[in-house]
Amino acid sequence: MIASDAETGRKHLAEMIESASVVLPFTGAGISTECGIPDFRSPGGLWTKNAPIPFGEFVASREMRDEAWRRRFVIEEQFGAAQPGRGHRALASLYRIGKAPAVVTQNIDNLHQASGVPEDDVVELHGNTTYALCLSCGRRYEVAWVKERFEVTDHAPDCTSCGGYIKTATVSFGQAMPEAAMRRAEALTLRCDLFLAIGSSLVVWPAAGFPMLAKRNGARLVILNREPTEFDEVADLVVHADIGNVLAPFVTH
Repeated sequence: MIASDAETGRKHLAEMIESASVVLPFTGAGISTECGIPDFRSPGGLWTKNAPIPFGEFVASREMRDEAWRRRFVIEEQFGAAQPGRGHRALASLYRIGKAPAVVTQNIDNLHQASGVPEDDVVELHGNTTYALCLSCGRRYEVAWVKERFEVTDHAPDCTSCGGYIKTATVSFGQAMPEAAMRRAEALTLRCDLFLAIGSSLVVWPAAGFPMLAKRNGARLVILNREPTEFDEVADLVVHADIGNVLAPFVTH
């Protein structure tokens, strides 16, 4: 069913959440746009300005590593002060009352954690851009540390422990998906009886497969997204409206 308006969609969503035993929120970039973080594909989105740097190019080229970090520092200047929006806070409320055991996200912005969902219960399928890791030994580095050294040499620093390449803890095109996160997301998907796909275009695989896995396993599927998705016709409820407006009433304090 496609809701005729936001209010109708909100009413049906509330009924579905109330009757569900286990709700699994699955989020994409659309939940963070009201926080000042643009999505990737829409006009003015991040990828319309700079094509993403594939993982293979990052590893093969110092120039590409330097460029990747330059872009990361620009993002920090533009969006580093972003705070959780109404959608994030609503999902944190569902977590606090025991309706949602975790949040599965395609986002890398750390806003679910900032909204109050514990780090261990935010399943990040595409990693996290708020810190960095050595690709060889896994040592963690803070972005501020990388920036400080970049500004001195105009090059991305290498790992001080093993000399490996330091990259934001995100999953780039061509990079392997995080196995533990994928396994946990699958287990959560199979456990839920209501799957909420929020702010995702549902075109990036394999993450986009989770809504259909939930549906095939007997869960009801809700899609809340400004634009239509390829899965709308199989969803139990589709709401094409502002995510913050629809989810705001679910925020509890």
